Order: sequence, then C-alpha cells, then structure tokens
Amino acid sequence: MNPQRIAVIASNVFRDIFRDRVLYLAGLYAIGLVLIILFLGEVSAGTEGKISVDVGLASISILTLAVAAFEGGGLINKEVEKRTALILIAKPLSRSEFVLGKHLGLSGVLALLIAIMTTILVSVLSWQQFSYNLNNILLSNGFLILEMALIAAVSILFGAFTSSLMGTVLTFAVYFMGHFSQNLLALSESIEAKSLQQIAKGIYLIFPDLSRLDLKNQAVHVITVPPPELAMNVVYGLVYIVLLLAISIIIFANREF
Repeated sequence: MNPQRIAVIASNVFRDIFRDRVLYLAGLYAIGLVLIILFLGEVSAGTEGKISVDVGLASISILTLAVAAFEGGGLINKEVEKRTALILIAKPLSRSEFVLGKHLGLSGVLALLIAIMTTILVSVLSWQQFSYNLNNILLSNGFLILEMALIAAVSILFGAFTSSLMGTVLTFAVYFMGHFSQNLLALSESIEAKSLQQIAKGIYLIFPDLSRLDLKNQAVHVITVPPPELAMNVVYGLVYIVLLLAISIIIFANREF
C-alpha cells in the first residue's frame, strides 16, 4: 500500500467536493446563525448564550452530516458509472488504496468545514458577548470530526454496493439509529419480552453508538468529561472506522464492473 497514491486520490476527492460549492454551506451557516442569535436576543432573557451554543453546534452537525451522506454515497459510484474507476485501477493502484483515498479526502473536507463553522460560531458568540467555554466547544467539534469521519466510512461502505441515492438514505438511517441505539438499549431493560430485548441488544451491537462521540450537551452546559472516558471513546470511533473501511475494501475488491 502506497501512501503517496492514497494522498493523490484524497487530494482529487478534496478538490472535486469543493467544486460542488460545499463552502457555500459555511456562508449559509454564518447568515443563519446571526439571524437566529438576533432573534433569540429578543425572546430569551439570560439564556441566549446556552441556546446559541446549542443551536450553533447542532447546525454544524446537521450540515456536515448532509455533506458526508450525499457526497460519500456517490464517491465510488460516480467513478464506476463514468468508467474512470477502470482506468484508475488499471494503473498501479490497488482497490484498497482507492477506497482509503476516497475516505481520507472526504474526511478532510468535513474537518475543514467543521473548523470554518466553529470559527464562525466562536466569532459570533464573542461579538454578542455571550459566555461560553471555548475548550468545551473545541472538544465537542473535535469529536464531531471523528464522528463525521465514521459517517463518511458508513457512506462509502454503502456506496460500494448500492446506488448513490440508496447509500445516502442508509447513511442517514445509520446516523439516527446510532444516536438512538443507547436509548433503545436502556428502554429494552424495562421490556419483559426476551425476544425484544435481544433485538434491541442486536441493534446496539450492530450500529455504532454515536452518542459516545456527541459532546454537544457537555459543551452547552460546561460539563467536564473524564479523560479516560474521552480516550476510550476515541478508540471506539477509530476501531469502527477501521472495521467499516475494511468491509468496504472487501466488497469493492469483489465488485465486478
């Protein structure tokens, strides 16, 4: 496996996605955030800061999820449909390098978008003189980068064997199930039917527990998370990404086109 070839694929993906004008999302985010904060200043007294941080972080998450799902679902299929994948793989480029480069490029775009929108959020909060904890916001969005890298891996996995549209839909489904799976597991404990408990546990084991990587609540309410717990959650996210990419490589390696 050649890191240089992976980097070339990643840089091409990075440029191609930005040609789709995804940076306009940052401008849309800035305008929307300012309007929402100005509105909150009129209707909420004393809680504008917390609500603004909550809305700002949630908006970043939703916008980057949309990019990960829509762009990731078509990364492989576009190459297959245009027959450019045949040309690339005919060269000294393995299918594993192809998949890893696609994921690295998409993850780089998501990380840059999150960084830009985080800068906008902090700037607007400072402009309005709202109280906020910068370290918690940075930590929350640092984990969001990891979460979106995981979602990018999910999107690429589905894109390796389904259509672009189906891959996008399934990616959204995994995201919402991943955030709900922990609640579903807790709810199953109160259900007497053993079969339903087993189903709930199966869903929890299959779907990534994305609540581990969601620190928005901690950023809003300035809650400190123990470093060992943070480290375990980072490892959890990285292991899931590796597993998803490994499955994607196996599926793509056996795909005929």
